[in-house]
Amino acid sequence: MTDRSSQTRVGWIGLGVMGTSMCGHILDAGHPVTVNTRTRASAESLVSRGAVWADTPADVAHASDVTFAIVGFPADVREVFLGDHGALAGAAAGSVLVDMTTSEPQLAVEIADAAAAKGLVALDAPVSGGDAGARNATLSIMVGGDLATVERVRPLFEILGKNIVHQGAAGAGQHAKMVNQILIATTMVGLCEALLYAYRAGLDLETVLDSVASGAAGSWSLSNYAPRILAGDFEPGFAVDHFIKDMGIALSEARRMRLSVPGLALAEQLYVALSAQGYGRKGTQALVLALARLSDIEWKGTAGA
Repeated sequence: MTDRSSQTRVGWIGLGVMGTSMCGHILDAGHPVTVNTRTRASAESLVSRGAVWADTPADVAHASDVTFAIVGFPADVREVFLGDHGALAGAAAGSVLVDMTTSEPQLAVEIADAAAAKGLVALDAPVSGGDAGARNATLSIMVGGDLATVERVRPLFEILGKNIVHQGAAGAGQHAKMVNQILIATTMVGLCEALLYAYRAGLDLETVLDSVASGAAGSWSLSNYAPRILAGDFEPGFAVDHFIKDMGIALSEARRMRLSVPGLALAEQLYVALSAQGYGRKGTQALVLALARLSDIEWKGTAGA
């Protein structure tokens, strides 16, 4: 049995689709873990495995050497770190705060500055890899902040992912994640349009995917999301409304930098339409449903689109 008394004490805030799996890996590695999330029932599976519940993010940070958070939106990030009962209010000098939410680069800088003023260090470390990456501990982690602190936290990052890259100063992790989301946004449009083209052309969808997946058109999205689309599986690995939030951040940053990103703008509008059609809590692969509607296709995947 692992001696948890000698392990880094870890705090975890946010136990959604990804956070529960990620926190579970930390727990399985033998670290003492203190948790908080919006709904206590969401923490019960981890508490039954040895995690300790805390009533507020401040209480989590007070009990931890390193406190992670992965929540929904920038307003949530602000509340769990900078709120009256946020992690910053409870953290002891010398401890580390790590935001793994995809959030605003400027907010990451604000949190890092507030932490430094209190003798703490904050990192922004958004992830890519979706629910599968969280379950399998194969996430890509993009980290902004002090390099020495990144190296201090690296053993914990390595429990969660396989590709941990320091991107630069505070906020750089979030900027790197925007690059990731821009790539995904336009790729998903192409993926869904290609499947609809194959369907309308009368091709066998699984056969054509076998042909294109190993060529120049291959991508992570094609390999991981196309099978779900064909199966009519639109449950979230990453929710549409959260993706719209991410694209909004990227568009806002692009405007600030006077950068034209028409492909991203189009993808964002298509996803907004998808959410308006009632699919905001479905996975990003549900985009095929909005595009299918444009061509009067009732998409049912290989079950009979």
